[in-house]
Amino acid sequence: MSAHAPGARRAVSPLDHRLEAATGHDIDTLWDYRDRRVLDEQHTLLVDRHRDLARTQTGVVFYLRLLNRLSSGEFDVDCALFTRIDRAVDQLEEAADARDAAARDVLAALEPIEAAAASCAPDTQHLSTDDQAALLAIAGGAKLYEHLLTGRMSVTAASGTRIPHATLRRLEDGGLVTLDTSHPVHAGQPVALTDAGRAALVAARRTPTALEPKLPPPQSTGPPSTPLQRR
Repeated sequence: MSAHAPGARRAVSPLDHRLEAATGHDIDTLWDYRDRRVLDEQHTLLVDRHRDLARTQTGVVFYLRLLNRLSSGEFDVDCALFTRIDRAVDQLEEAADARDAAARDVLAALEPIEAAAASCAPDTQHLSTDDQAALLAIAGGAKLYEHLLTGRMSVTAASGTRIPHATLRRLEDGGLVTLDTSHPVHAGQPVALTDAGRAALVAARRTPTALEPKLPPPQSTGPPSTPLQRR
């Protein structure tokens, strides 16, 4: 497993949106679930490979910024600068190769999850916008509570989103969520997505362009510079 320090800033990869669509969770939530060991084996493998991809993307960004600095005019144009530029270009090429290899590993782990989700959700085109928003909130963790004084029931998600009890009943009747009734409702009964719920969320969020993602060249954050001729 790749190390991930809590609070560390991760690099954004070209496949982030596809993982989020396939799992119904944002990347930070997936990484958190991996650290808490609540993912199954298939999703654990996916997150581990995605962390490798993020690490290699960081390398690509680092060497791009180094090249921008070397070509910014800050240094004297001499043989020593040309040597540093040549070395940085070679390192960028190696980092890009590593990034592309990691992306292929992510796709190999992701495609079976996408296929399984798509095969389980033939009727997901009927998922309303409100139901999709409720499923997204529940995916991050949620509990059903009963107010001690009023007796009113509602779902509170970890994000702070409140979901009406009627919406929960509709999703539960549709087999999209499950309620853990082993806990007292005044203390909070956990609500979770079922496999059908995750599949519905995947299909609702997927767009045609997400099926065949391209790996765009990393964007430079530095000032534009004149193309350099390698020696």
